[in-house]
Amino acid sequence: MGKRLNAFLDNDSTFGRIMGRLAVMIGANLMFVVFSLPVITIGPGLAALFYVMLKTLHTNDYPNPFKTFWKGFVMNLKQGILCTVLFALIAVILVLDIRFCDYQGGILTVFKYACYALLFLLVIEAVYLQPVMAAFSDTIPHLLRNAFFFAARKPLKMLLAVALFAVPVAVTILDTYYRPLYAFIWVTIGFGLITMLISELLYKDIAEFLPTEEDTEETTRAETPKLSQRKILKEMKKLE
Repeated sequence: MGKRLNAFLDNDSTFGRIMGRLAVMIGANLMFVVFSLPVITIGPGLAALFYVMLKTLHTNDYPNPFKTFWKGFVMNLKQGILCTVLFALIAVILVLDIRFCDYQGGILTVFKYACYALLFLLVIEAVYLQPVMAAFSDTIPHLLRNAFFFAARKPLKMLLAVALFAVPVAVTILDTYYRPLYAFIWVTIGFGLITMLISELLYKDIAEFLPTEEDTEETTRAETPKLSQRKILKEMKKLE
């Protein structure tokens, strides 16, 4: 009986792996909630959350969620804030344009649907930018381009990733009766669970362009992003 119990509670058992993932998600989720309180830091917070989840998948281990989150947060702080402000401004402009079109009516209705399309593209870019920012060290224009590349490369995965992010948010906003329950779930594990699911969905696509151990041994740390860029640019030409 004792051996069976030890085998059940072992870190390599199914129960042990589930509990290990759960501990990482809860710890990283709590860090995200705390570090996102200034609102403007939501971008780098999401990037750090994806950094924890992608590292968990990449190492097949259970990293310290607090230390790993802090490392990802610091690495993506400036770029994350800039992208958060940029995306927020574009979203506000598009929403105002849609309301203006509704108010004016007539031919501007066509322009309204164009704004909806641009808003959808903005959501796609925002969803993909966070894991790309967590995985690659690069300039903002290159990160935005790479996020679009990964989204366009697998359209079905793109729709599923957006749904995993947008549907829980929409349900939380629309269902006012259970909103306190949703708030509890978001604070404890919600953000971590969603980013883990999206990371599971996108990991193989992203890992394909990460430098291998042989690459990192032959080059300096500053040069490794160039290896990824060459691979991404090569694949982008195939999409043209």
